[in-house]
Amino acid sequence: MFAAQSRRRFQKNTVALMVSFILLQPAVAAESSKDTAKKTTPSKGDTSFVIGEHIEVTGKRLTDASRVLTSVDRLGADVAQNSNADFAWRLIGQLPGVMTTEFNQGSSSGKLSFRGFNGEGEVNAVKLLIDGIPSNSNDGNMPYLDMIFPLEIEAAEVVRGTTDPRFGLYNIAGHVNFITRSGGTYLDSRLSVGSFGKAQAQFAAGLEQDGFRQNYALNYRKADGYRDHSEATRLGFSGKWGWDMTEQLTLHASARTYSAEQQEPGYLTADVAAATPRATNAYNASDLDERDMDQFSLGLDAHLSELASVKTLVWLNTLDDDRFVKFSAGTSQQNRVTQEQHYGASSTLGVAPEVDGFEHVQLELGASIEKQDNESRRYLTKERVITSQTRDQQYDLSVAGVYAQLSMEPVSWLRITPSWRLDKVDGDFQDFRAKTSADINDYGTISQPKLALAILASEDVTLFSNWGRSFQIGAGSGAYLIPPRQVDLAPSVNDGWELGVKYQTSARTQLRTTLWQQTATGEFKRKLNDPLGDFDNLGATRRKGVDVQFSIAPTQALNLWAAIAWQQAQIETPDPATPALAGNDIDHIPQWIHSAGVDYSLSDQWLLSASLRAQSSYELTTSNDRGRYGKYLLLDAQARYIINTQLEVSLQLQNLTDDAYEYVWWDGSQTLHSPGEGRAVTAAVHLRY
Repeated sequence: MFAAQSRRRFQKNTVALMVSFILLQPAVAAESSKDTAKKTTPSKGDTSFVIGEHIEVTGKRLTDASRVLTSVDRLGADVAQNSNADFAWRLIGQLPGVMTTEFNQGSSSGKLSFRGFNGEGEVNAVKLLIDGIPSNSNDGNMPYLDMIFPLEIEAAEVVRGTTDPRFGLYNIAGHVNFITRSGGTYLDSRLSVGSFGKAQAQFAAGLEQDGFRQNYALNYRKADGYRDHSEATRLGFSGKWGWDMTEQLTLHASARTYSAEQQEPGYLTADVAAATPRATNAYNASDLDERDMDQFSLGLDAHLSELASVKTLVWLNTLDDDRFVKFSAGTSQQNRVTQEQHYGASSTLGVAPEVDGFEHVQLELGASIEKQDNESRRYLTKERVITSQTRDQQYDLSVAGVYAQLSMEPVSWLRITPSWRLDKVDGDFQDFRAKTSADINDYGTISQPKLALAILASEDVTLFSNWGRSFQIGAGSGAYLIPPRQVDLAPSVNDGWELGVKYQTSARTQLRTTLWQQTATGEFKRKLNDPLGDFDNLGATRRKGVDVQFSIAPTQALNLWAAIAWQQAQIETPDPATPALAGNDIDHIPQWIHSAGVDYSLSDQWLLSASLRAQSSYELTTSNDRGRYGKYLLLDAQARYIINTQLEVSLQLQNLTDDAYEYVWWDGSQTLHSPGEGRAVTAAVHLRY
């Protein structure tokens, strides 16, 4: 059960949202949410790859990510809403070239990464957005993603590379945006039960009437867990509102609240993991994480004319995390307390003037500010009783940015998109234990020029290339000029380029292949178990790869898709203190990532599908002398039976071949293992009204 404090907090926030929920009237029609996800054929020059339903992009006076001319991947509502995924980040593992790192440790369940960056939490290179709201924690991780459940997802979009100027902080290798349902009139529910004591109830509702839109989602999930001491309970509730005040002005708002209590099974030694993968350690018996999160936003969209529009958004995120964890028998249990408030605002102006001699011209100007108030405290504990304190820090961070992007087509077959982004960082740091304070490193104005070109060879073929720059700054205490450091650190500058071709004859056939590279100067990585929260200098790095994706629907009943990604991440010029690392692979990055799927309509009522995820092994450490781990091949299969327009039942088998896979890390003296789930079955009932 939830701790009393967490339960009261969740109830208080939920009541406020439920007041709006009662505005839903019995007049809600039996309209499927699928009606709100229109299927369209992407326009000329679209570089995106889609799995599931094609997604209509709105707000075309502003940047459409598929026109940024980089690798864009989208997951449709049909795939997301029929999924039994425990966490939303698992859904993204189906998209091309995306790696998922599965810790399977309570709230530290796992994360996604791509473009040769690992998911260890040392270098968090992916910016997370939820309905366009920046949603990373200070260290770049993605705890807010746990607030999103499958039934409320309308689409998920991954933009890879360094050429999109809209975002600065954390946007090192790209970003991912989870888009939840907006508009429509529906009542939707999904109930599921499965192996390892899993049970989930998801409810979604929408009412659209007279220019006023309401969308709600209520979610509950519990599980006993594959391993011992893995019980988890998660609750989430959200509301979204949109009001067309006039034909030109739309006001919209959103609110989310989430609470979770999850036990942690801990990491096993190699011999125990091999013999009893479902076991836990006796010393992990009191490991537990309680996490509360909220997210609020308010926005205004204005269509100034047929050729211009403005979007403005303000937001607030709060994170309250209280974790007890013990990593191995020879270490102490830790209590890690994190309290963060992130808030900010962004505004974007898009103009599409008619210019003589040009087929198309579009100018976009944007500005944003992201501010953080963070507290991080750590204690040594014994059975959740504090024995001493090892960290007591408070730090503020502010990142302000502006950008300009010009997309122009001087002739019908050529698109040129230059852009430029500038970011400025500010903040201060206090260490209450050491009674010291420090200013932010003087990173200066961080300049990020970008350029994308495309040859629109035909309606079916787009040849595209891009180059761009992104940046990395320190996380936690690593962003500040803390003694004995006396010289301000420069940001780590990432330069990336990409060459690609997209071939699409219709919505039924698409192929994209890309060659890419990304280099970084002075890359640094967090010391994950360091009391100060400092960093190590990894040095200059180079990442490169090849991505190939295709999908084909040879008949109305059959759809096939597959993706293959090869990548390599190496240390080019290491820190002078570690010269032996030159040329070594960066840890926890597999060279091969595969995904594939097939969907087959056996009849109007029977729908069958299967999907595969696989990766090769990775080096355990940057020294490349501790062995290779992490290889797996996971196969899932699902059968859905549509009884009528309101009722559907499904059965899914996960890890069909019962492949033994695990996450492994090196603690300085031994390998520590977290086995993944074995074969599992989930039954679900989906009701629509």
